[in-house]
Amino acid sequence: MAFLRGLALKANQERRMLVLFLLCASAGIPAAAGLDGCDNCHVHAICVNKSDNSGEVCICKYGFVGNGRTSCQDKNECQIGDMKICGQHTRCYNTYGSYHCTCLPGYSPSNNKASFIPNDGTNCQDIDECSLTGVCGEGGQCRNLDGTFECRCELGYRVHNGREPFNPKQDQASCRVVDCGRPVTADNTELLSITGTTYGSVAAFACDKGFIWAGGDNRSVCGAEGQWRGSPMVCEEVDCGSPPAFPHTRILWNKKSTVGTQVIYQCISGYHNVGKGNVSICDAAGQWEEPHVLCQEVLCGDPPTLPQTGYVWNGSSTHGSTVSYFCKIGFYYSEGENVSLCTVNGSWTKPNILCKEVRCGAPPTIPHSVTLWNEIPTVGSQVIYECKTGYHSVGRRNISLCTATGEWDEATLLCQEIRCRDPIIKPHSKILWDGASRIGSVVFYQCEEGYRSRSLKNYSVCRDNGQWEDIDLWCEEISCGPPLILPHTNLVWDHTSRPGSLVLYECVGGFYQESGNNVSVCALSGEWVEVSMKCRAKCGPVPSLTNAQVVWYNSSVVAHRCVDGYHSWRGTNVSVCVWQEATMRCTKVKPPITHLHVFNEKCVQWRAEKYEEDTESYRIIYKGTRDFQWSFYDMRQQYLKSKAEQLKICLNLLPLTNYNISITALSARFTVTITINTTLPAPPVPVVYYREYDTPEPTLRLRRLASTLDLISSYQVFVLPIEDILVFDCSSHGGLDSTVKNKLSSEYIAAKISLKSVGTEVNFTVGDGHYYGGFYNSPLEKGRNYYIILRAVSHWRTALRSSCALWAKIRGTSYVLRVSSLCAAASVGLCALAIIGGYSFIWYGRNTVELR
Repeated sequence: MAFLRGLALKANQERRMLVLFLLCASAGIPAAAGLDGCDNCHVHAICVNKSDNSGEVCICKYGFVGNGRTSCQDKNECQIGDMKICGQHTRCYNTYGSYHCTCLPGYSPSNNKASFIPNDGTNCQDIDECSLTGVCGEGGQCRNLDGTFECRCELGYRVHNGREPFNPKQDQASCRVVDCGRPVTADNTELLSITGTTYGSVAAFACDKGFIWAGGDNRSVCGAEGQWRGSPMVCEEVDCGSPPAFPHTRILWNKKSTVGTQVIYQCISGYHNVGKGNVSICDAAGQWEEPHVLCQEVLCGDPPTLPQTGYVWNGSSTHGSTVSYFCKIGFYYSEGENVSLCTVNGSWTKPNILCKEVRCGAPPTIPHSVTLWNEIPTVGSQVIYECKTGYHSVGRRNISLCTATGEWDEATLLCQEIRCRDPIIKPHSKILWDGASRIGSVVFYQCEEGYRSRSLKNYSVCRDNGQWEDIDLWCEEISCGPPLILPHTNLVWDHTSRPGSLVLYECVGGFYQESGNNVSVCALSGEWVEVSMKCRAKCGPVPSLTNAQVVWYNSSVVAHRCVDGYHSWRGTNVSVCVWQEATMRCTKVKPPITHLHVFNEKCVQWRAEKYEEDTESYRIIYKGTRDFQWSFYDMRQQYLKSKAEQLKICLNLLPLTNYNISITALSARFTVTITINTTLPAPPVPVVYYREYDTPEPTLRLRRLASTLDLISSYQVFVLPIEDILVFDCSSHGGLDSTVKNKLSSEYIAAKISLKSVGTEVNFTVGDGHYYGGFYNSPLEKGRNYYIILRAVSHWRTALRSSCALWAKIRGTSYVLRVSSLCAAASVGLCALAIIGGYSFIWYGRNTVELR
């Protein structure tokens, strides 16, 4: 693509000029040239056409240098230095016809591969060794450094066999936990427990038996310096003093009060100990243990209980108190003593009263009933009466209880025989019954003439609840319904379906009665009598279909089939006499996918052969590889559903890639494949900050996109002196070689910046006198005006694409002339200011005189 850009300058400052920029982004250039003809190309060379179409020439392949015919030698890309060819923290390895890079120890490539070529934007990044658990060992703290790391010990750990900081991969140092050893115990103390002897361990102490804690710490902690922390524990001997006194007791004691001394308590006369103990011991805490002694006055307590008896008592349990016993309800006194006395030793005398149980005997009977009871005739037992089957209760009370008098109380139950009323009347039926209405009696039902039963049961039974069983019997009028329809016939019928109704059958036009009877009668069974009539058609010649043949014929039915090379396209394939012609259409067989092609290197289009209204599902699989990047593999797939005949889908294909595209019609199981090689696209226009400068060495800014998929190989800086008319071709490849000069123009290349030297922001100073990519950035001539052009280049094998941007304009006005101009302008300004000031002073003086 080419374009023209004109720039107009001010008339009083610069002469009029027109700058025409021709940017062609799709131009291709050869990498090297040799002699004409390709008869004897070197084994590592290829044959290409010259750019002017004047013939063919042999050029060495990428990675080789030579004349293409007699020599193509391996080019050692690594000889310019590891950092220059591969970037920082790298090592370059030359291979036959190519090279690759690896990262130094402590660094890893950004593409996570063992080797790389840096033109894809890969660089070496520092490895964070501290992200690995335990890299510094137990107790070590890791600190990541550029290309390495270092370790220090945590609190509670010390460096062993070295000093901090240290690297366990290079040194023999490591961190070991601080050990304080076993703690020392103070006088009259003992070590109670210890969690360990390392940093943070805790030791607990206790006083010896007979001593009590008086001061100091009873715990000690192992510190980071390897010493036990805490003041020593102080223990003093225990003294419990005099033992406590309790009511109604006396003490037996040897007058000592040290740990382990015992005191015995005894109740005085008239009392006895009801507590759980009578001994107190001086404990290690300097206290007498509570003896749990309790002396109470002697009492007999509650009187004893006897079976089947109650007693009369005033609540006193002192010596001489009495209790009288009596028999409970349901029992009677038989023999024995019924009085108990409280004795001096605190116990009641045992009475020997005997109470026997009252029994009522067998319960009375009630006519037509049964008794339900547990066969136990004691007081409170009950008997339940229920009427026998066929009888129901008319009394109010059906329970009898055994009373304390030894008799059963009276039950008022009366049982009468159960009888059902007259049976239920069912419509359109008659009853067959012997008149009996006892339980189990049966009534039969029969439908009247002309009706039939629509139930599973035609009888009712008298139930024990005095009701006839309700049945869902109903009598339905007999109806044969509509008569049977026979093929090719009409009916002569009065539309009645009662028993005896008639239907007459006649053949329709075009048919005649071949055999059988043509009359049907409605029978008492509710069905029409079967008709055996058959009507035969009067058929003509067999119909024929386009591109079809007859495969079966039985004089009234014809089956058709498409001939070879054609298939059925909707419709039926059967013709019936009188001929209803088959609707099948036979169309020529075509593949489900035809006319497949790729356009714009992105989209795929094809034609679908199917039924118009059918929806077909398609699976598109595309796989891509690259000749220059063996590890590259792009495989993706998409699905599409459509009823259309013409289909198109656009794919996100990557540049410089060999793609194999397969499209499958899933329902037809048909697959077609097409291949495409995508070309090198034009790089994006460089993002620059355009400015105009008056200085001869301006610093320009370039901003590169963060994406590393822009396929840019390098940047070139062009310096163009401004003339009357200037034409700049962005696609011109003369600037690729630092040895090629443009003799027809005074333009030149000031720098070639490799992609590996470009970050997201780049500053470049024009005319600094340095070399960039083999090009000399010469100082600008004073007094001349320039345009600075930045060109982005994508270069692969013989293909080259480029795009340009106007970066800056530099004015060549000299510094002396600019200072002189400024001084002249300042002088004119001062003169004008002096004239205006004088005129104002004269005007002010005149006005003052007039006022006076």
